[in-house]
Amino acid sequence: MAKIVAFIPARAGSKSIPNKNIKSFGGKPLIHWVVNAALDCKYIDKVYVSTDGKEIQKTVNEISNPKLKVIDRPKNTAEDSSTTESAMIDFANKFDFKDIVLIQATSPFLQSKDLDGGITKYLNNNFDSLISIVRQKRFIWLKNNELIKPYNYFPKKRPRRQDFKGFFVENGAFYITSKKLLLRSNCRISGKTSYYEMSENSYFEIDEENDWKIGENLIDKNNFKNKNNIKLFCTDVDGVLTDSGMYYSEKGDELKKFNTRDGRAIELLKKHKIKTAIITSENTSIVKKRGDKIGVDFIFQGINNKLEHVKKLCREQKIKLSEIAFIGDDLNDLNLLKKVGLSACPSNAVYKIKNISDYICSKKGGDGCMREFAERIIEN
Repeated sequence: MAKIVAFIPARAGSKSIPNKNIKSFGGKPLIHWVVNAALDCKYIDKVYVSTDGKEIQKTVNEISNPKLKVIDRPKNTAEDSSTTESAMIDFANKFDFKDIVLIQATSPFLQSKDLDGGITKYLNNNFDSLISIVRQKRFIWLKNNELIKPYNYFPKKRPRRQDFKGFFVENGAFYITSKKLLLRSNCRISGKTSYYEMSENSYFEIDEENDWKIGENLIDKNNFKNKNNIKLFCTDVDGVLTDSGMYYSEKGDELKKFNTRDGRAIELLKKHKIKTAIITSENTSIVKKRGDKIGVDFIFQGINNKLEHVKKLCREQKIKLSEIAFIGDDLNDLNLLKKVGLSACPSNAVYKIKNISDYICSKKGGDGCMREFAERIIEN
Protein backbone atom coordinates (compact mmCIF):
# COMPACT_ATOMS: atom_id res chain seq x y z
CA MET A 1 0.00 0.00 0.00
CA ALA A 2 1.27 3.45 -0.89
CA LYS A 3 1.69 5.61 2.19
CA ILE A 4 1.36 8.98 0.44
CA VAL A 5 -0.22 9.58 -2.95
CA ALA A 6 -0.66 12.70 -5.03
CA PHE A 7 -4.06 13.14 -6.64
CA ILE A 8 -4.32 15.58 -9.57
CA PRO A 9 -7.83 16.07 -10.98
CA ALA A 10 -7.92 17.37 -14.56
CA ARG A 11 -11.34 17.92 -16.07
CA ALA A 12 -11.59 18.19 -19.86
CA GLY A 13 -14.49 20.65 -19.96
CA SER A 14 -12.76 23.94 -19.09
CA LYS A 15 -15.01 26.84 -20.08
CA SER A 16 -12.86 29.91 -19.35
CA ILE A 17 -9.80 28.64 -21.26
CA PRO A 18 -10.55 25.76 -23.66
CA ASN A 19 -8.18 22.78 -23.23
CA LYS A 20 -6.53 24.69 -20.39
CA ASN A 21 -4.82 21.72 -18.73
CA ILE A 22 -2.88 20.78 -21.87
CA LYS A 23 -2.37 24.23 -23.35
CA SER A 24 1.29 25.26 -23.57
CA PHE A 25 2.30 27.39 -20.59
CA GLY A 26 5.91 28.56 -20.43
CA GLY A 27 6.85 26.01 -23.10
CA LYS A 28 5.15 23.01 -21.47
CA PRO A 29 1.57 21.76 -21.14
CA LEU A 30 0.12 23.42 -18.04
CA ILE A 31 -0.47 20.14 -16.23
CA HIS A 32 3.14 19.02 -16.69
CA TRP A 33 4.39 21.63 -14.22
CA VAL A 34 2.54 20.10 -11.27
CA VAL A 35 2.99 16.48 -12.39
CA ASN A 36 6.76 16.96 -12.45
CA ALA A 37 6.73 18.67 -9.06
CA ALA A 38 4.83 15.72 -7.58
CA LEU A 39 7.10 13.14 -9.23
CA ASP A 40 10.18 14.87 -7.81
CA CYS A 41 8.78 14.99 -4.27
CA LYS A 42 10.73 12.56 -2.07
CA TYR A 43 7.70 11.62 0.04
CA ILE A 44 5.14 10.85 -2.64
CA ASP A 45 4.98 7.17 -3.56
CA LYS A 46 2.52 7.42 -6.46
CA VAL A 47 1.10 10.23 -8.60
CA TYR A 48 -2.43 9.76 -9.98
CA VAL A 49 -3.92 12.03 -12.61
CA SER A 50 -7.69 11.63 -12.75
CA THR A 51 -9.24 12.84 -16.00
CA ASP A 52 -12.19 12.39 -18.31
CA GLY A 53 -10.27 13.74 -21.31
CA LYS A 54 -8.50 11.54 -23.86
CA GLU A 55 -6.17 14.35 -24.94
CA ILE A 56 -5.26 15.03 -21.32
CA GLN A 57 -4.47 11.33 -20.84
CA LYS A 58 -2.28 11.38 -23.91
CA THR A 59 -0.46 14.54 -22.83
CA VAL A 60 0.21 13.31 -19.29
CA ASN A 61 1.43 9.93 -20.58
CA GLU A 62 4.16 11.75 -22.49
CA ILE A 63 5.88 11.83 -19.10
CA SER A 64 7.43 8.42 -18.66
CA ASN A 65 7.77 7.61 -14.96
CA PRO A 66 6.84 4.44 -13.02
CA LYS A 67 5.42 6.60 -10.21
CA LEU A 68 2.85 8.13 -12.57
CA LYS A 69 -0.55 6.63 -13.39
CA VAL A 70 -3.41 8.17 -15.36
CA ILE A 71 -6.86 6.99 -14.26
CA ASP A 72 -10.36 7.52 -15.63
CA ARG A 73 -12.46 10.14 -13.89
CA PRO A 74 -16.12 9.05 -13.68
CA LYS A 75 -18.53 11.24 -15.61
CA ASN A 76 -20.59 12.07 -12.51
CA THR A 77 -17.48 13.64 -10.89
CA ALA A 78 -16.47 15.64 -13.98
CA GLU A 79 -19.56 17.72 -14.69
CA ASP A 80 -19.71 21.51 -14.41
CA SER A 81 -21.43 21.23 -11.03
CA SER A 82 -19.14 18.46 -9.70
CA THR A 83 -16.89 19.17 -6.74
CA THR A 84 -13.24 18.20 -6.49
CA GLU A 85 -14.19 16.27 -3.37
CA SER A 86 -16.46 14.00 -5.39
CA ALA A 87 -13.49 12.90 -7.49
CA MET A 88 -11.30 12.53 -4.40
CA ILE A 89 -13.85 10.35 -2.60
CA ASP A 90 -14.36 8.16 -5.65
CA PHE A 91 -10.59 7.72 -5.83
CA ALA A 92 -10.28 6.99 -2.09
CA ASN A 93 -12.88 4.24 -2.34
CA LYS A 94 -10.95 2.49 -5.10
CA PHE A 95 -7.28 2.82 -4.08
CA ASP A 96 -5.24 1.98 -0.98
CA PHE A 97 -3.15 4.71 0.64
CA LYS A 98 -2.68 6.40 4.01
CA ASP A 99 -2.40 10.11 3.15
CA ILE A 100 -3.44 12.08 0.08
CA VAL A 101 -1.99 15.26 -1.40
CA LEU A 102 -4.53 17.02 -3.59
CA ILE A 103 -2.69 19.05 -6.23
CA GLN A 104 -4.42 21.53 -8.54
CA ALA A 105 -3.35 21.39 -12.19
CA THR A 106 -3.75 25.17 -12.39
CA SER A 107 -0.83 25.88 -10.03
CA PRO A 108 2.32 25.83 -12.22
CA PHE A 109 4.41 27.66 -9.61
CA LEU A 110 4.31 24.61 -7.34
CA GLN A 111 7.75 23.06 -6.84
CA SER A 112 8.84 19.76 -5.36
CA LYS A 113 10.52 21.63 -2.48
CA ASP A 114 7.10 23.04 -1.52
CA LEU A 115 5.61 19.55 -1.41
CA ASP A 116 8.61 18.25 0.55
CA GLY A 117 8.28 21.09 3.05
CA GLY A 118 4.53 20.75 3.42
CA ILE A 119 4.57 16.99 3.86
CA THR A 120 7.47 17.19 6.33
CA LYS A 121 5.49 19.62 8.48
CA TYR A 122 2.35 17.46 8.22
CA LEU A 123 4.15 14.25 9.18
CA ASN A 124 6.20 15.71 12.03
CA ASN A 125 3.27 17.31 13.84
CA ASN A 126 -0.09 16.23 15.13
CA PHE A 127 -2.08 17.89 12.32
CA ASP A 128 -5.13 16.45 10.61
CA SER A 129 -4.75 18.54 7.45
CA LEU A 130 -2.41 21.03 5.85
CA ILE A 131 -2.94 23.59 3.10
CA SER A 132 -0.61 25.72 0.98
CA ILE A 133 -0.93 29.47 1.48
CA VAL A 134 0.67 32.76 0.47
CA ARG A 135 1.07 35.85 2.60
CA GLN A 136 -0.76 38.87 1.18
CA LYS A 137 0.03 42.37 2.40
CA ARG A 138 -3.28 44.02 1.55
CA PHE A 139 -5.67 46.05 3.65
CA ILE A 140 -9.05 44.31 3.85
CA TRP A 141 -12.38 46.08 4.35
CA LEU A 142 -15.75 44.57 5.19
CA LYS A 143 -18.93 45.84 3.52
CA ASN A 144 -22.14 46.58 5.42
CA ASN A 145 -24.74 47.92 2.98
CA GLU A 146 -23.10 51.08 1.61
CA LEU A 147 -20.61 51.43 4.45
CA ILE A 148 -17.30 49.66 4.93
CA LYS A 149 -15.02 49.14 7.87
CA PRO A 150 -11.39 47.95 8.13
CA TYR A 151 -10.90 44.28 8.90
CA ASN A 152 -7.16 43.77 9.42
CA TYR A 153 -5.72 47.15 10.41
CA PHE A 154 -6.47 50.49 12.08
CA PRO A 155 -6.48 53.44 9.65
CA LYS A 156 -4.98 55.76 12.29
CA LYS A 157 -2.09 53.29 12.70
CA ARG A 158 -1.64 52.29 9.08
CA PRO A 159 1.50 50.09 9.09
CA ARG A 160 4.33 50.36 6.58
CA ARG A 161 4.46 47.42 4.18
CA GLN A 162 7.72 46.14 5.69
CA ASP A 163 6.13 46.15 9.15
CA PHE A 164 2.81 44.64 8.08
CA LYS A 165 2.52 40.90 8.75
CA GLY A 166 -0.29 40.59 6.23
CA PHE A 167 -2.73 37.72 6.14
CA PHE A 168 -2.83 34.17 4.77
CA VAL A 169 -4.63 33.28 1.55
CA GLU A 170 -5.14 29.83 0.02
CA ASN A 171 -3.26 29.63 -3.25
CA GLY A 172 -4.93 26.35 -4.21
CA ALA A 173 -1.64 24.59 -4.95
CA PHE A 174 -1.97 21.60 -2.59
CA TYR A 175 -3.92 20.15 0.33
CA ILE A 176 -2.91 17.24 2.57
CA THR A 177 -5.10 15.00 4.68
CA SER A 178 -5.54 11.32 5.51
CA LYS A 179 -7.77 8.90 3.64
CA LYS A 180 -9.60 8.17 6.89
CA LEU A 181 -10.50 11.83 7.49
CA LEU A 182 -11.35 12.46 3.84
CA LEU A 183 -13.93 9.67 3.86
CA ARG A 184 -15.26 10.68 7.27
CA SER A 185 -15.65 14.40 6.53
CA ASN A 186 -16.17 14.31 2.73
CA CYS A 187 -13.87 17.33 2.64
CA ARG A 188 -10.27 17.92 1.49
CA ILE A 189 -9.41 19.46 4.87
CA SER A 190 -10.79 18.82 8.34
CA GLY A 191 -9.79 18.80 11.99
CA LYS A 192 -6.62 20.54 13.14
CA THR A 193 -5.38 22.29 10.01
CA SER A 194 -1.94 23.82 9.53
CA TYR A 195 -0.27 25.56 6.60
CA TYR A 196 2.79 25.69 4.38
CA GLU A 197 3.77 29.14 3.12
CA MET A 198 4.74 29.36 -0.55
CA SER A 199 6.27 32.22 -2.55
CA GLU A 200 4.11 35.25 -3.34
CA ASN A 201 4.21 34.40 -7.06
CA SER A 202 2.30 31.20 -6.36
CA TYR A 203 -0.77 33.29 -5.52
CA PHE A 204 -1.74 33.09 -9.20
CA GLU A 205 -3.93 30.17 -10.22
CA ILE A 206 -4.42 29.86 -13.96
CA ASP A 207 -8.19 30.12 -14.32
CA GLU A 208 -8.81 33.08 -16.63
CA GLU A 209 -7.05 34.52 -19.71
CA ASN A 210 -5.57 37.38 -17.68
CA ASP A 211 -4.15 34.87 -15.18
CA TRP A 212 -2.48 33.11 -18.08
CA LYS A 213 -0.72 36.23 -19.34
CA ILE A 214 0.44 37.29 -15.88
CA GLY A 215 1.52 33.76 -15.01
CA GLU A 216 3.64 33.28 -18.13
CA ASN A 217 5.41 36.58 -17.50
CA LEU A 218 6.12 35.57 -13.91
CA ILE A 219 7.36 32.10 -14.74
CA ASP A 220 9.60 33.52 -17.47
CA LYS A 221 11.13 35.98 -15.00
CA ASN A 222 11.51 33.20 -12.44
CA ASN A 223 13.33 30.98 -14.94
CA PHE A 224 15.81 33.76 -15.67
CA LYS A 225 16.24 35.04 -12.11
CA ASN A 226 19.85 33.78 -12.02
CA LYS A 227 20.90 35.20 -15.37
CA ASN A 228 23.05 37.96 -13.84
CA ASN A 229 25.20 35.32 -12.16
CA ILE A 230 26.16 33.50 -15.38
CA LYS A 231 29.92 33.38 -16.02
CA LEU A 232 30.13 30.56 -18.57
CA PHE A 233 27.81 29.75 -21.48
CA CYS A 234 28.02 26.16 -22.78
CA THR A 235 26.41 24.68 -25.86
CA ASP A 236 25.98 21.30 -27.49
CA VAL A 237 26.60 21.03 -31.24
CA ASP A 238 24.32 18.64 -33.14
CA GLY A 239 20.69 19.64 -32.69
CA VAL A 240 21.64 23.04 -31.24
CA LEU A 241 24.28 24.70 -33.41
CA THR A 242 23.17 22.45 -36.28
CA ASP A 243 19.86 21.02 -37.44
CA SER A 244 21.03 17.45 -36.61
CA GLY A 245 21.15 16.69 -40.32
CA MET A 246 23.81 14.35 -41.69
CA TYR A 247 25.32 15.83 -44.86
CA TYR A 248 27.99 14.26 -47.06
CA SER A 249 29.88 15.51 -50.10
CA GLU A 250 30.34 13.41 -53.26
CA LYS A 251 33.71 12.36 -51.85
CA GLY A 252 32.06 11.11 -48.66
CA ASP A 253 33.23 13.99 -46.49
CA GLU A 254 30.91 14.80 -43.59
CA LEU A 255 29.41 18.30 -43.63
CA LYS A 256 27.59 20.37 -41.01
CA LYS A 257 25.43 23.46 -41.47
CA PHE A 258 25.88 26.19 -38.85
CA ASN A 259 23.89 29.38 -38.35
CA THR A 260 25.76 32.69 -38.54
CA ARG A 261 23.45 34.20 -35.88
CA ASP A 262 24.81 31.74 -33.33
CA GLY A 263 28.33 32.86 -34.21
CA ARG A 264 27.37 36.43 -33.44
CA ALA A 265 26.06 35.27 -30.04
CA ILE A 266 29.61 34.37 -28.98
CA GLU A 267 30.71 37.93 -29.64
CA LEU A 268 27.79 39.35 -27.67
CA LEU A 269 28.49 37.08 -24.69
CA LYS A 270 32.16 38.06 -24.66
CA LYS A 271 31.18 41.74 -24.51
CA HIS A 272 29.35 40.91 -21.31
CA LYS A 273 32.38 39.09 -19.91
CA ILE A 274 30.75 35.66 -20.21
CA LYS A 275 33.09 32.90 -21.37
CA THR A 276 31.86 30.31 -23.84
CA ALA A 277 32.34 26.58 -24.37
CA ILE A 278 31.34 23.93 -26.86
CA ILE A 279 30.87 20.49 -25.36
CA THR A 280 29.94 17.54 -27.58
CA SER A 281 30.20 13.78 -27.66
CA GLU A 282 31.36 13.92 -31.27
CA ASN A 283 34.93 14.47 -32.36
CA THR A 284 35.33 16.16 -35.73
CA SER A 285 37.63 18.76 -37.24
CA ILE A 286 34.56 20.66 -38.47
CA VAL A 287 33.54 21.57 -34.93
CA LYS A 288 37.08 22.64 -34.05
CA LYS A 289 37.27 24.90 -37.10
CA ARG A 290 33.89 26.43 -36.40
CA GLY A 291 34.65 27.00 -32.73
CA ASP A 292 37.99 28.62 -33.49
CA LYS A 293 36.47 30.85 -36.16
CA ILE A 294 33.79 32.31 -33.90
CA GLY A 295 36.12 32.62 -30.92
CA VAL A 296 34.81 30.04 -28.46
CA ASP A 297 36.96 29.94 -25.29
CA PHE A 298 36.77 26.18 -24.72
CA ILE A 299 36.11 23.34 -27.17
CA PHE A 300 35.57 19.88 -25.70
CA GLN A 301 34.92 16.97 -28.05
CA GLY A 302 34.44 13.25 -27.49
CA ILE A 303 32.85 13.93 -24.09
CA ASN A 304 30.46 11.20 -22.99
CA ASN A 305 29.92 12.42 -19.43
CA LYS A 306 29.29 16.13 -19.93
CA LEU A 307 28.37 16.82 -16.32
CA GLU A 308 31.61 15.45 -14.88
CA HIS A 309 33.67 17.26 -17.50
CA VAL A 310 31.97 20.59 -16.73
CA LYS A 311 32.49 20.01 -13.00
CA LYS A 312 36.20 19.68 -13.71
CA LEU A 313 36.11 22.89 -15.74
CA CYS A 314 34.37 24.61 -12.84
CA ARG A 315 37.21 23.68 -10.51
CA GLU A 316 39.79 24.95 -12.99
CA GLN A 317 37.96 28.23 -13.61
CA LYS A 318 36.93 28.64 -9.95
CA ILE A 319 33.23 28.96 -10.78
CA LYS A 320 30.10 27.13 -9.66
CA LEU A 321 27.65 25.01 -11.64
CA SER A 322 25.03 27.59 -10.68
CA GLU A 323 27.04 30.15 -12.68
CA ILE A 324 26.78 28.15 -15.91
CA ALA A 325 24.18 28.32 -18.67
CA PHE A 326 23.84 25.32 -20.98
CA ILE A 327 21.72 24.60 -24.03
CA GLY A 328 21.26 21.00 -25.19
CA ASP A 329 18.72 18.96 -27.08
CA ASP A 330 19.06 15.23 -26.39
CA LEU A 331 19.33 12.67 -23.60
CA ASN A 332 23.13 12.86 -23.33
CA ASP A 333 22.62 16.48 -22.21
CA LEU A 334 20.06 15.62 -19.51
CA ASN A 335 22.30 15.36 -16.43
CA LEU A 336 24.14 18.58 -17.16
CA LEU A 337 20.94 20.49 -17.92
CA LYS A 338 19.55 19.44 -14.53
CA LYS A 339 22.55 20.78 -12.61
CA VAL A 340 23.46 24.10 -14.24
CA GLY A 341 22.16 27.47 -13.07
CA LEU A 342 20.24 28.13 -16.28
CA SER A 343 19.19 25.51 -18.84
CA ALA A 344 17.61 25.74 -22.28
CA CYS A 345 16.79 23.65 -25.32
CA PRO A 346 15.66 24.20 -28.92
CA SER A 347 11.95 24.03 -29.71
CA ASN A 348 12.46 20.64 -31.39
CA ALA A 349 14.45 19.03 -28.55
CA VAL A 350 13.38 15.58 -27.40
CA TYR A 351 10.51 15.56 -24.93
CA LYS A 352 12.47 14.69 -21.77
CA ILE A 353 14.83 17.58 -22.37
CA LYS A 354 12.01 20.06 -22.95
CA ASN A 355 10.37 18.87 -19.76
CA ILE A 356 13.29 19.79 -17.49
CA SER A 357 14.67 22.89 -19.24
CA ASP A 358 14.24 26.32 -17.69
CA TYR A 359 13.71 27.85 -21.11
CA ILE A 360 12.43 26.36 -24.35
CA CYS A 361 13.55 28.41 -27.33
CA SER A 362 11.08 29.43 -30.00
CA LYS A 363 13.68 28.48 -32.62
CA LYS A 364 14.77 25.02 -33.69
CA GLY A 365 18.28 23.62 -33.61
CA GLY A 366 20.42 25.18 -36.33
CA ASP A 367 17.95 28.04 -36.67
CA GLY A 368 19.57 30.45 -34.21
CA CYS A 369 18.32 28.97 -30.92
CA MET A 370 21.67 29.51 -29.22
CA ARG A 371 21.53 33.21 -30.16
CA GLU A 372 18.01 33.41 -28.76
CA PHE A 373 19.09 31.92 -25.43
CA ALA A 374 22.19 34.11 -25.23
CA GLU A 375 20.17 37.27 -25.86
CA ARG A 376 17.75 36.37 -23.09
CA ILE A 377 20.67 36.13 -20.68
CA ILE A 378 22.36 39.42 -21.62
CA GLU A 379 19.24 41.54 -22.16
CA ASN A 380 18.48 44.15 -19.50
